[in-house]
Formats: sequence, C-alpha cells, structure tokens
Amino acid sequence: MTGFDEVRATFWGDGLYGAQPPLTDEAVEDAERLLGVRLPTALLEVLRVRNGGVVADAWNAIPTDGPTSWSEDHVPFDEMMGIGREDGQVSLLDSAYLIEEWGLPSPLVLLSGDGHCWVALDYRACGRRGEPSVTWFDVEDGTELPLAADFRMFAERLTASESLGPDLDRADDGPSEARPH
Repeated sequence: MTGFDEVRATFWGDGLYGAQPPLTDEAVEDAERLLGVRLPTALLEVLRVRNGGVVADAWNAIPTDGPTSWSEDHVPFDEMMGIGREDGQVSLLDSAYLIEEWGLPSPLVLLSGDGHCWVALDYRACGRRGEPSVTWFDVEDGTELPLAADFRMFAERLTASESLGPDLDRADDGPSEARPH
C-alpha cells in the first residue's frame, strides 16, 4: 500500500480539465455549510494541491474484492470533483442536486461519477460531523460497495487501472449525464 503523502504529491494528472480555482479556507467553510458536513482533512489536503480535475494514471482505480458492473476487480477513479462554482464544471457542491437526480441515499458527498456510478463520501454511519467512509454506488443495478473506512485509506489503496483486470464492456453514454441542468 502506498503512503498518503506520496499519493497526495502525485495525485493529479496532466492538464487542468475539471479543476476549480485554488481552494481557500473560506471556500471550505462555505462548502461545509452548504453540504451540511465536515469534510475529511485528507480530502482537503489533496484538494489544496489542486482543486479537482483528472487523476493521474497511477491512481485512477481502486481494487475491489469482487466484481462490479464496471470490472471484475476494480472501480474507476479517473476524475475527482473539486469545490467551487467554475462555469460548466461539476463540483462537490452539486452533491445534493445529483443525489436527488440519481436517487442516491443521503447524506453523501459525491467525489466522482457519471450518473450511473458514483464514488462518494458516505456519512450515513458516522453522522454529518464524523469521518465518512468511501462507497461505490451503482445506480443502474442498485448496488453499493464499501471501498474504504475513510478518505485517507481510500487514497492509499488507489492504483493504476492498467495493473488490474480489464473494464467490462459498457455502452458509451457520450458526455456526462451528471451535469446539473
């Protein structure tokens, strides 16, 4: 397992697609107030390096103990939303809208997804002020799969998708359907 400091330092991929403006303390306070949760320190450490965007190829998947609709042994994590309101960019701040739109349980904070599948901070067991676990939600087949006890452990378990089994054949849905209207 890779250490968190190494993952944080090399987490982001090339380019700024999907990135929000640099994260400020005020933006974090506003986000926590809007989302009604305390965001994990480890997540904020990663977002302070870059506030969302494409994840580096070295960290773009998380292994699973069994098959999902995505793969026999992993789920994707090739992008992570940041905190902000940059035009046209989906953000952690859109979680409430997206949860309602896709019929997901609450309270969650969505980190990554396309509408059909999501990786989210899951506050159901810990409460809104606790340390959330990270869970995979598949809207299409109505399943959920715990991925890690907290975001730090999640980040340390990330690996390159190329080191895992192939993705299952999935229809190309075109542009993300997750964008708020």
